[in-house]
Amino acid sequence: MRNAPLLVFVLVLVVGFVAGAIGSQALNAQQQPITRTVLLKTENPSGIQGMEAYVTLVEIAPAAQSGKHYHLGTDFMYILEGSGILEMDGQSPVPLKQGQVFPTRPRLVHYFRNASTTAPVKILGFQVVKNGQAIAIPVQ
Repeated sequence: MRNAPLLVFVLVLVVGFVAGAIGSQALNAQQQPITRTVLLKTENPSGIQGMEAYVTLVEIAPAAQSGKHYHLGTDFMYILEGSGILEMDGQSPVPLKQGQVFPTRPRLVHYFRNASTTAPVKILGFQVVKNGQAIAIPVQ
């Protein structure tokens, strides 16, 4: 019985480590740096044959970025929540905040990074591409 307090301490310590490890894995699995959700996809927008239009919701976690990419067609983004920096090849960074709209030219390599370390950024994207083309092409 003399070792009962030590046994309880060790048991609590082990349970604490296990709970911490499980909690950490669950938290990391839930917080993806970027999620893209297609809200609408329509063929032949405004009667334009051979084209597709997309409306997407892009959510970027605090201090995360979209990764370098480009679009084959026209792309517009509207900042729903938060703020960030749009970095485009060969151009000065463009700060964007809630309520602003910004277009990017087709094939212009760019990325968007969240300016906040605590709040996510939510962007509503509008893309028009030829049928079957990807909305975004990643760049290394």
